[in-house]
Amino acid sequence: MKIAILSRNAELYSTKRLVEAATRRGHQVQVIDPLTCYMNVNRTNLSIHHKGQVLEDFDAVIPRIGASITFYGTAVLRQFEMMGVYSLNESVAISRARDKLRSLQLLARQGIGLPVTGFADKPGDIPDLIEMVGGAPLVIKLLEGTQGIGVVLAETRTAAESVIEAFMGLNANILVQEYIREANGADIRCFVVGNKVVAAMKRQAKAGEFRSNLHRGGTASAIKLSKEERSTAIRAAKTMGLNVAGVDLLRSNHGPVVMEVNSSPGLEGIEAATDKDIADISIAFLEQKVASHKTRRKLNTKGTG
Repeated sequence: MKIAILSRNAELYSTKRLVEAATRRGHQVQVIDPLTCYMNVNRTNLSIHHKGQVLEDFDAVIPRIGASITFYGTAVLRQFEMMGVYSLNESVAISRARDKLRSLQLLARQGIGLPVTGFADKPGDIPDLIEMVGGAPLVIKLLEGTQGIGVVLAETRTAAESVIEAFMGLNANILVQEYIREANGADIRCFVVGNKVVAAMKRQAKAGEFRSNLHRGGTASAIKLSKEERSTAIRAAKTMGLNVAGVDLLRSNHGPVVMEVNSSPGLEGIEAATDKDIADISIAFLEQKVASHKTRRKLNTKGTG
């Protein structure tokens, strides 16, 4: 296969591992910065251009699109899809997962466990908003935040009111969520490929920190999931429409709750913690899906001939 990997940096661990795995399995791989692509959108000859050259003859595309370039990155990915190239994660699924409020609403509609979450626009709604999520302590999150940035633990009602007012004063969109105290500063990252959790790790926040992100000093270790946790992760990824996803769970007194579904989960931490070759698993899955995709296209072509 000829595979395009959409990534801003070919030296990133996850990008390099995917290139290594695909090359080892006999595929031709090109890493492309989506911001250096430009598109010809018309009804007869769709095309993507990169540094003066037309990108063509790709069988598959693997999107590694960062949150800061979601709009343009998914536009480039959508162009590949319109040209008949199979995408490991579809553009619409990535956009869906990146919208934190929308993703929580979709998960809630499917009956998937979530922290109690509030969303409001007016300062006058703050008192009821705080009561809605069970009072302080509570967690306040910027809708546009990533990797733990813009996440605040307000330990008292006064602190919660002050932080929410400050964010609203800056016209920032925020979520207010119940604080899952029993999680003890730990969460679980489930790596989902297709209909299977292929690896899982527990991330433990450092002392004095409630965010368990590894780049903030958290530690990671392999963990065995319960049947309910495994099912929750798979259902969450499926609800977003993602073939490959990192699903972050907390263990609460009322079962697993989903914190976030990540459409471009990193490989470094979880491969190190679990000693699993997730890059190879992902490419093997891609091979199966591309073969099926080509078969369907052939049948559709015959059907219209």
